[in-house]
Amino acid sequence: MRRFHAVLLAATCLLPPVAGASAGAGTVPDTALDQAIHGPQRTPKFVGRDGARHPAELLTLFGVRPNATVVEVSPGAGYWTEILAPYLRAFGTYYVAVPSGGGKEAAFFRNRVATERPLFSHVIVTELGAGHTDIAPPGSADVVLTFRNLHNWMEDGTADEVFAAFYRALKPGGILGVEEHRGRTDIPQDPKAENGYVRQDYTVALAQKAGFVLVGSSEVNANPKDTKDWPKGVWTLPPTFALGDTDRAKYAAIGEADNFELKFKKP
Repeated sequence: MRRFHAVLLAATCLLPPVAGASAGAGTVPDTALDQAIHGPQRTPKFVGRDGARHPAELLTLFGVRPNATVVEVSPGAGYWTEILAPYLRAFGTYYVAVPSGGGKEAAFFRNRVATERPLFSHVIVTELGAGHTDIAPPGSADVVLTFRNLHNWMEDGTADEVFAAFYRALKPGGILGVEEHRGRTDIPQDPKAENGYVRQDYTVALAQKAGFVLVGSSEVNANPKDTKDWPKGVWTLPPTFALGDTDRAKYAAIGEADNFELKFKKP
């Protein structure tokens, strides 16, 4: 989501799904992941969004394992961190890259890490932004994850630099998981993504430019009710409700944005 207040307030796919597109298909149930998702450490408002975010399906799609080295990028208020921290605590390594520059999101997250022990005691906080791209030691990560953040880097003009950072952090064969608000295919992509929507083909091109190969996708968070022409962009919809009480019931009925999930591999 754009800017930290949006995080706190909490279709038709252009490209057909490729091999491995079905999140969780043919996989063995992950008891540890189920326990992390349903654990008492989670914030109730985040639990209330699980139906729109499908954490088990996405983490399974992206191949996250309890013993993996994982980098989560731009954690917002910590929706995914509350799941990944206990899941990776015993056997994994967990980096969380906050936006550089000392903004509200970074300060909020660093405070959570410092004060909410032992939940976040093993989280390694790094930074990502212009001139700050060491999100993990080079070639160390099994998985890099970013959820609904690409439009921010496009607005900042750092998208190419960010994807290069992802590539550098991953091991050969490592996975990059990207979720984003899906832009319309009948209009050109705004390079600044000011409405918060990004075309799926545009995202694939950015990743391929950095050296990644597309190996999977999911439609689990698709929403055909999202027409992507809202007065305040994607933030008109829940969970942000940028218009406040104006037409709130209408936007609540539409639900969260139409989102795509793409799985890339570093060769």
